[in-house]
Amino acid sequence: MGKITPPERAMLFAGFLFNDILIFEKSLELLTKLHGEILFKSQQINWNYSEYYKDELGGNILRQFVFFKNLIDPVNIVDIKIQTNKFEEMFTTNNRRRINIDPGYLTLSKIILATTKNYSHRIYLGKGIYAEATLIYKNNTYTPFFYTYKDYRGKEYIDIFIKARNELKTILKDQSARI
Repeated sequence: MGKITPPERAMLFAGFLFNDILIFEKSLELLTKLHGEILFKSQQINWNYSEYYKDELGGNILRQFVFFKNLIDPVNIVDIKIQTNKFEEMFTTNNRRRINIDPGYLTLSKIILATTKNYSHRIYLGKGIYAEATLIYKNNTYTPFFYTYKDYRGKEYIDIFIKARNELKTILKDQSARI
């Protein structure tokens, strides 16, 4: 019989899709009020992987990842996803989202995305929120699954997540040294 233990602490991140920098900055300000200091932000990346968001967000869509310094209990991703959906609604005009905010978390072994969309590979967490293991860490890199979104498969994103993982290792080492 396995021993029940608390989950490992995880690094919260959010992946933003937008074409209006002011809306991105306002959304980010709301998130930092809830989740504290930003550890680092990725560069802004042109997002041209599909036409899925074009009707809502318009053209020239950018992706930016933001990683937070305060670690979370993974169970909190449910309420975080509900809150980011509310932020998206705040910036909706004429029934069109102006920003897409996808929260997730990173541990030393995996990257999990939170979503409202059910599918065969997603696990229901509660309150209408599902989890997707998007990347796993093995052989010193992140490895996608067959269902991993195309953009998350690319070297540019994986390099960002490896940087975040290295930051997480440092945070965990510093925290264990204080105990």
